[in-house]
Amino acid sequence: HKILLDCGMFQGGKAAEAQNRQPFPFDPRDIDCVVISHAHIDHCGRLPLLVKCGFEGPIYATDATADLIDVMLRDSAHIHEQEAEWQNRKNERAGVAKVKPLYTMDDAVDAIHLVHAVRYDQLFELNEEMKVVFNDAGHILGSAIVELFVSEKKEGETKLVFSGDIGMAERPILKDPKRIKKADYLIMETTYGDRLHEPNPVSISRLLTIAAETVKRGGNVIIPSFAVGRTQELIFELNKVYDGTGPVHEILKNVPVYVDSPMASEATEVFRKNAQIYDDETREYIVRGDHPLDFKQLTFTHSTEDSIAINYDKRPKIIISASGMCDAGRIRHHLKHNLWSKKNSIVFVGYQAEGTLGRRLIDGEKEVTLFGEVITVGAEIHSLEGFSGHADRDQLFSWLSGFQVEPNAIFLVHGEMESKEAFARYVKENKGWECEVVSGFDEYELETGSVLAKAGKESATEAIEEEFVSDEEIDRTRQRLAAIHNNLENILYNTHLAIGSDISVNRMTELKNEIAELEKSVMDIGATISKEDRYEELAAAAAAQEEDDEAEEAGVSGETDR
Repeated sequence: HKILLDCGMFQGGKAAEAQNRQPFPFDPRDIDCVVISHAHIDHCGRLPLLVKCGFEGPIYATDATADLIDVMLRDSAHIHEQEAEWQNRKNERAGVAKVKPLYTMDDAVDAIHLVHAVRYDQLFELNEEMKVVFNDAGHILGSAIVELFVSEKKEGETKLVFSGDIGMAERPILKDPKRIKKADYLIMETTYGDRLHEPNPVSISRLLTIAAETVKRGGNVIIPSFAVGRTQELIFELNKVYDGTGPVHEILKNVPVYVDSPMASEATEVFRKNAQIYDDETREYIVRGDHPLDFKQLTFTHSTEDSIAINYDKRPKIIISASGMCDAGRIRHHLKHNLWSKKNSIVFVGYQAEGTLGRRLIDGEKEVTLFGEVITVGAEIHSLEGFSGHADRDQLFSWLSGFQVEPNAIFLVHGEMESKEAFARYVKENKGWECEVVSGFDEYELETGSVLAKAGKESATEAIEEEFVSDEEIDRTRQRLAAIHNNLENILYNTHLAIGSDISVNRMTELKNEIAELEKSVMDIGATISKEDRYEELAAAAAAQEEDDEAEEAGVSGETDR
């Protein structure tokens, strides 16, 4: 079997992006299925190209990731088509041959149709020898740590863990990354394996100070932000200020906040749709009837005309726009209109890859070219790494330390070479574990080491059951049921009060649809429990029948002997 873990685009300037057009180092037609850790474009962005090159199998992702992939791939295809059209206009004037987009909207739609949504903590089969579980990675909505169980007749059970991108603990909206206890082989990201982040509360405080000082001098705050993840976290933190009190609230309370990214608007709707996987703090907001991704001064712009109008509004404002690395999207227009003025502030809140415009601005570049025009950098440039969705070195090491036994092999991926090498040294010095630094299209043959089925005494099924029906898992499930029960009581009470003669037709229709879904889910849970009980009854009956048959057979045998 051939399984592909993630299928992302190269990012980081023209040289890196040129690799996207290189042939895959395998035949896409030979791949059985794809398992996607999360919806960022560097993890799923080449799925349409994979399909275009002949892949026809299923693509597995969490339910929230499946929703976001729909948004991300359509947006990516639109950008590729636009860029090809723009380049071909230049090529035509220069007498140069036309170029084709990396992939089209039709290719993206074909890939989206292959996506299969799976919930967290659900053990599902890829084939007769492989099972997978998605665990919350805490990086963006729906992000997953992948556990891949491989059952082989001779070698027993082997477990491979793919970290995807690991998030920071104790961050808003998302749950903390799940700790994994066992793995025979580990593939682990090291984006920030050589540095520490500023604490998130410090970055929040700095952001609010920058915003207040910029507004007081009549300037704009421009925040290049990834449409999925960072944008929603920013909205969450600004919601606290705008709906709160204090000196910063007084300065910002009438300052408009624009989210100028169609994809960010769609992604925020996906966040609202998937509240079931929020952390406890965010759920409490919803239980109280205050959605944390909305407030009075917040405006989502969709049309090009609305986006252009923002830059003709002379009032101080906060603009959140994509792309986060400033290499595409509406953010480049906002930089053109704001980068030159000393009154303004540009605030970076996410990772900036080498070669990107964002990285060049952080590194202190004094002039940049936007849409053929040279722009002098006059605005204040700030970088707040405490908003990063990636775990820093210490949190990566903390997550790795959750493994009770050293894996047979640890492969470090997804980071600049310096970051991977630094993290490998840190792990060796502080834990004594060896790590293999993956440099590119490296190929490894995994010889079977220690397996979960110890010394052949434990079957593959028993090994999986040990993890999924442990006392810890049972307690965690009971705690979740208790929390759902309490939240449901509060929400149903508030809903009962909200239903009155003044409720709108649209809201009533939406409410009735949600109630129907709730009824179905409750009945499904009841059916699942009843089914389990019925299985036990049937098993007991079968065992009793087997005993009767054996007794009867023994009786017949005895009579024959006599």
